[in-house]
Amino acid sequence: MDNLTHSLAGAILGQIGLKRKTALAMPALIIGANIPDIDAIAVLWGGHTHLAFRRGITHGPIALFLLPILLWAILLWVDRWQAGRGSRPETRPPVNSRWLLALCFIGTLSHPALDWMNNYGIRLLEPFSSRWFYGDTLFIIDLWLWIALGLGVWLSLRQERQGKQHWQAPARAVLALTLLYIGGNLWFSRTVAADTRFAVAQRSGTPPDLTVASPIPLAFWQRETLWRIGAVHGQGLFDPANTSSAQLTGQATHRSLLADPAVRAALERDTNARAFLFWSRMPVATVEGSEIVLRDYRFMHPMVGDRFTVRVPLD
Repeated sequence: MDNLTHSLAGAILGQIGLKRKTALAMPALIIGANIPDIDAIAVLWGGHTHLAFRRGITHGPIALFLLPILLWAILLWVDRWQAGRGSRPETRPPVNSRWLLALCFIGTLSHPALDWMNNYGIRLLEPFSSRWFYGDTLFIIDLWLWIALGLGVWLSLRQERQGKQHWQAPARAVLALTLLYIGGNLWFSRTVAADTRFAVAQRSGTPPDLTVASPIPLAFWQRETLWRIGAVHGQGLFDPANTSSAQLTGQATHRSLLADPAVRAALERDTNARAFLFWSRMPVATVEGSEIVLRDYRFMHPMVGDRFTVRVPLD
């Protein structure tokens, strides 16, 4: 998910009452909720090689054990450094080191839990396994989550500043509703994907190799349906207002040339193409003029542009 969502998730965890456990609880939760994204530095490498690095080693079990401990050590050092130079806020309560460590872990572990929810992918077992996991539950930027979590944090902080006894209540209510929203979307995506697989198999006589019910920005009640049979990729739409099988399965729109030996050889020689293929869930290779154009079927939308496109000369 985007970093605003991660930050709001850390903040709402603090506002349900966890921030009362120790000083520096909110930094532990909010920074922890973002810290696995230190791999974003890979975008400085240029090209598409960062795709083979992102959502991997810093989101796997070793990093998820070490990063919270590193954050905990830094926060303890900052608190003691401020105390030593006389700049520690007088209103800050003592640090409970055990609770601070626990909150660093809670914040950090919230990150892969949210990242798994979208269809971009996350390698939860790296470096032990490079398998990609996909939740297909939420779009990578979910406006409804922004609104809900932001409102819950704001209402809770407002009541806290007003001295109300139960200022945690709005945050707890919003967190419960958010979990219901996520759970409902997870069930919805799984159901639509299963229905799409059945409908495509009935229409074509061949079960698809892969079906994906992809969340749509803003319209959480709809799903873009994607399927693949061999080299053929198809796209449809699930809309509660139109549940016909024809709309659900859509039509075949692209045939990938990845199985072509010349195409495959050219892609294997290109660093960006290799990284892209490692990351891609539904790779589509076409030939345009003297170039091989490599895209991922999940992101072949005009609004995405060439962000997920690799061009390789066809020798």
